[in-house]
Amino acid sequence: MKKTQAILMTFYTGLIVATLLLVVLCETGVLETGQMATNKEAEFITATTMELITLGGVFFALRLFKFGAIHQQLVTRKAPALLQFGLVRLVMIEAMMLFNTLFYYMYMNTTFGYMAIMQLLCLPFVCPTMSRCIDETTPEGEEKTASEGEEETTLTKG
Repeated sequence: MKKTQAILMTFYTGLIVATLLLVVLCETGVLETGQMATNKEAEFITATTMELITLGGVFFALRLFKFGAIHQQLVTRKAPALLQFGLVRLVMIEAMMLFNTLFYYMYMNTTFGYMAIMQLLCLPFVCPTMSRCIDETTPEGEEKTASEGEEETTLTKG
């Protein structure tokens, strides 16, 4: 489980760093901004498409582990299923955040910026901490045995 959590956390921070790097490069003038601002038809189509993908994708990504079939795989297969579906969930939020940031600087349209901020605000809910990884692979109504076992060991020794 630690290896899976480490992979997910690396992916999580990597896409955040990539997005921040894009912001820094555009704000410092290294990358040219606004090059698509005059193409209003493409901007409308891109904005409409990204609004639908962003709103639907965020909702779906946040609810992904609650779907019965996926939750069952998380409970039975544990780490491999968590890696598979965890990466899907992170891509759904963070890759779209990266694209919205890119489109913001390409079109200089605040709609894309607001969508990227919305996705940024969703990131704490999918941050792959060890406790979240254990919670998501534990059956409903069952206690977390790994942390309880550690607490019992320390209580009996002391």
